[in-house]
Amino acid sequence: MEGHYTYSLGRRKRATARVRLTNGKGIIIVNSKPATEYFADSESLLEELQAPFKAIEDNKYDASIRVSGGGHSGQIGAIKLGISKALSIKNESLKGTLKKADLLGRDPREKERKKFGLKGARKKRQFTKR
Repeated sequence: MEGHYTYSLGRRKRATARVRLTNGKGIIIVNSKPATEYFADSESLLEELQAPFKAIEDNKYDASIRVSGGGHSGQIGAIKLGISKALSIKNESLKGTLKKADLLGRDPREKERKKFGLKGARKKRQFTKR
């Protein structure tokens, strides 16, 4: 993973992914482990990780990723956004393809905070008339 790389940042929920993209053979390293080892518990998450490469129909890039915060689902979302941003920076002509595949937008949904006097963010105590 030496040489020139393209850097990008992706975020989703509480997860943050720092992505370094280089020319290579399609190897994805997440937190110094292969992606298949890091996300070993779910095969569907590994499929989702390949979405930016499937959208551009090219897998000749290696990705070195540092991800922190959130759970595995949020981390995958952050990594996908980071890879998509890095691909669009590396090759400007891919931007339209990635945008059509809905991979360049950040999902703004966050967990809502708990308010005082309530059981959760919105749940209230049951109303009793008598």
